[in-house]
Amino acid sequence: MNNKLAYLPAWKLEQLIRAKKVSPVEIIDEILERITKLNPKINAFLTITGDNAGKQAVKAEQDVMDGKELPALHGIPISIKDLELTRGIRTTFGSLIYKDFIPKEDSIVVERIRKSGAIIIGKTNTPEFGLSITTENLLGDHCRNPWNTARTTGGSSGGAAAAVAAGLGPLAQGSDGGGSIRIPSGWCGVFGLKPSYGRVPMSNDHFIVENAVIGPITRNVQDAAMLLNIMAGHDSRDPISLRDKPDFSEALDGDVKGYKIAFSLDMGYAKVDSEIRSAVKSAAGEFAGTGCEVEEATPAVGIPFDIFVPIDATHAALQYRNLLPKYKSLMRPGLADFISAGKKIKAYDYLENRKKLLHYRGIMEDFFTKYDLLILPTLATPAHKVGEKPMMINGQKIDMNSTWEPYWASCPFTPIFNLTQQPVANVPVGFSKDGLPICMMIAGRRGDEMGVLRAAAAFEQRHPWADKYPPGK
Repeated sequence: MNNKLAYLPAWKLEQLIRAKKVSPVEIIDEILERITKLNPKINAFLTITGDNAGKQAVKAEQDVMDGKELPALHGIPISIKDLELTRGIRTTFGSLIYKDFIPKEDSIVVERIRKSGAIIIGKTNTPEFGLSITTENLLGDHCRNPWNTARTTGGSSGGAAAAVAAGLGPLAQGSDGGGSIRIPSGWCGVFGLKPSYGRVPMSNDHFIVENAVIGPITRNVQDAAMLLNIMAGHDSRDPISLRDKPDFSEALDGDVKGYKIAFSLDMGYAKVDSEIRSAVKSAAGEFAGTGCEVEEATPAVGIPFDIFVPIDATHAALQYRNLLPKYKSLMRPGLADFISAGKKIKAYDYLENRKKLLHYRGIMEDFFTKYDLLILPTLATPAHKVGEKPMMINGQKIDMNSTWEPYWASCPFTPIFNLTQQPVANVPVGFSKDGLPICMMIAGRRGDEMGVLRAAAAFEQRHPWADKYPPGK
């Protein structure tokens, strides 16, 4: 299979295009060829925009030859998660209800991506409305992990992470409301960044869902910084969007000398696979060699799910309540019940939960007055089999009477940082004995994407991961 260009980073492709050493047509043709061969096996894309992408590539090539001023991502292929509106391109939201829906407008982030010159190659797979930690829906087969197609990608940006891991484009747009960038990035072994709340503007009043953000999924840190530069920045349609906008590429020097870094292997409450504990502890220790002070310490925030789940259900009800009861029969089992449960939460109870949330954030902010960064496992297990959940972790049975373990045991940490609105990166650190990716999270203070990217770049410089590909891909 042709992979001459498939695994080159976006920053390198940009240089080659501008130097007229590679044509956007060559790049798009190779990526589309790979999608044709691999997508039936991993189901990363729900919609492939081959004809349109090919036409854009021809125009992009001509613009280069004509010496026109080129935008930042000129001719670079990118995938869009199928929760974002794309003008003229089918947008399903992972739901049968919208299986034939073609929007007449773009979301804010898609507007910016188009303006950057990137070429949209398709819409990536997502669970229905993004409301699941694995990527399956009623539109077709499960999304499958390129490292082992019997294993899950995680969700909800499962198609985005699978596409990047399999060399089906260097850049992917993802979103994260409870781990949806970091879970699939962690199980697929690619870099993913959940920015601070408000860093990337949201469309259609989705900014009200204050645990959800948009961010990049890439194979390396530099590509993520480059894409975040395109996506970030205030937009008046999202009044919560942040007005400051650093140049995120300035963090790529990896200079973290003097940083004080905490690491926790279980946050004081979770069962974590021994291979993952060992790999993450070793990775955290690497920062001592970069001039950092590293120590084991756990913020006293405790289990997040009693706060997170009611808020998540309320937000789901706010967004999708009008689909009930008319379209209940078209929804995956359990989703309508989740939305209905959110509708039943009273304003008093919601505000009481908000009060707990503010205290939770305060505890974390106090912790970050002592530390610059927190490192912890992204996930508690390597990717489990499609359609299953782990019943035992590290020799301990999952507590089926727990309010959270039966569903969240494999990814017990990701919602923490949606509650606290902090930037967090998923960083590959190694592989399990079964050849599945193991990753860590690096979390920073609210608004400090620069520190998170700088630390990720420092680790990448010492332990590069982007040259490792799934077998046969």
